[in-house]
Amino acid sequence: MSDEACVPINWEVDVVTARQRGRALASELGFSRGDLALIATAISEVARNILEYAGHGEVTVATAQDGRRRGIMVVARDEGPGIADIALAMQDGYSTGKGLGVGLPGSRRLMDDFEIASEVGKGTTVTMRKWVP
Repeated sequence: MSDEACVPINWEVDVVTARQRGRALASELGFSRGDLALIATAISEVARNILEYAGHGEVTVATAQDGRRRGIMVVARDEGPGIADIALAMQDGYSTGKGLGVGLPGSRRLMDDFEIASEVGKGTTVTMRKWVP
């Protein structure tokens, strides 16, 4: 596998593909089985959010480097309706859709670094990183 893979998210099967690509790259980087499961779960959550709220977008998984640290970076991007109140969206239990409201805050807990940028009417970008211990 290369150091980067971009998966268009248009259908439920694309969520599985993004998850598999992320898991494969994380495995190559030397993550433990437990961390592989956490990374795959976080990818699934952000990819499903793309489908539910924007309809389509993309998930990119890539090798991350910060000094001597190596890890995986996941960027989930869409051009959907955006998030009006990011602080509220990051609270457990809050959802404007059919979900339980654990996707974004859960993904933040599963990964080491988590950033979200969103503009109403323009879309949302979630960037997450996990570092090899």
